[in-house]
Amino acid sequence: MSESDKTSAPAQNRKPKRRRRKPRRSQSQWDIKQFQVPPVAGKWRFHDFDLPVPLMRAIHALGFEYCTPIQAEALAKTLLGGDVVGKAQTGTGKTAAFLISILAYFLEEKAPDGQKPGAPRALIVAPTRELALQIEKDAKALARFTSLNVASVVGGMDYQKQRDQLGRKVDVLVATPGRLLDFHEKRDVDLTQTEVLVLDEADRMLSMGFIPDVKRIVRHTPKAEERQTFLFSATFSQDILNLANQWTHDAAHVEIEVSLENAANIDQRVYLVSDSDKQRLLVNLLNQENMERVIVFGNRRDLVRNLDSELRKAGINVAMLSGDVPQNTRITTLDKFRNGEVDVLVATDVAGRGIHIDDVSHVVNYTLPEDPEDYVHRIGRTGRAGAEGVSISFVGEEDAFALPGIESYIGDKLPCQHPPDGLL
Repeated sequence: MSESDKTSAPAQNRKPKRRRRKPRRSQSQWDIKQFQVPPVAGKWRFHDFDLPVPLMRAIHALGFEYCTPIQAEALAKTLLGGDVVGKAQTGTGKTAAFLISILAYFLEEKAPDGQKPGAPRALIVAPTRELALQIEKDAKALARFTSLNVASVVGGMDYQKQRDQLGRKVDVLVATPGRLLDFHEKRDVDLTQTEVLVLDEADRMLSMGFIPDVKRIVRHTPKAEERQTFLFSATFSQDILNLANQWTHDAAHVEIEVSLENAANIDQRVYLVSDSDKQRLLVNLLNQENMERVIVFGNRRDLVRNLDSELRKAGINVAMLSGDVPQNTRITTLDKFRNGEVDVLVATDVAGRGIHIDDVSHVVNYTLPEDPEDYVHRIGRTGRAGAEGVSISFVGEEDAFALPGIESYIGDKLPCQHPPDGLL
């Protein structure tokens, strides 16, 4: 984005479906003067977008100062009312990008007359309950100084409690596809007044078989040219691009490439080890290294189950997260891991894009992923929010075939070494 774009973007007019109004000042004692962020060449500040004061207050409370690349690129377009198709992996700040745009719009434009209970102005669809609940949490944090209502409907949780939420005005609804359709079929949710539609992690929804459900959901919302649509995906396959063309109207494409630049504060290590020695290496590593909160990734569910069992026998405070684990248990496990009640989480890639925890100290790739892009998703669980992180990959006989593809994908050589003395 050029400096001229940066100067002109906030001043442009919205598309006809939106009218740009001057943000009202907060009724509280907080003043924007309390939020001082110096201009830095090449970086966008949230100040540069003329956001409503209550939203800026929340951004200040969350400690945000400068936009991430996806936030800067997306906000310059979405705040003007345009549709966006964005390519960015988890951890790049894309959730805040679409939430800030939605909340800014709703603070500037009153809800239409006659808004019904259970008729969200913004609908955010996510593939997993963990991700949906994280988006809801982030939305509530950004809306904390406003009167906007945020709710969620996701599978595996109390149905009646969620139904009760839908009995009142809902500004932002975060949902997983199946549960949303359940409520829609019972007429507890009305999607005809949806002004903003967000489809997050579209590639995961495709791989998990949710696209037929998502198509049904989209059909119940206003036409593409009558709503604003954001579609985010970590990958842009032809199938995803085709869906984006169907669901968006004259969308701008924003791409934040997966690269080591996004993981600059992660110390990446590769230990060359025989497959038979991996388990012993992992136990010794967890016992000897200063690891505060660790995620260990394995490629298969049976491998993760075995690792969970063996680490327990070794006296390590561990929990497991995979597709075999019921959803209720998954969310409890994540909460315990987030709160420090569990030190080590052993997971398949089902958790690779759904864990949003800022203080993961280490990620261990017990096996290298088959898809090179998943390597970046995995290591992106550490080194978040500006903290330092460590990624350690075990490369055995089978993993050696995946290593060149990963190095080619990230455009760099990974430092391969034998494990330090005392770990084997």
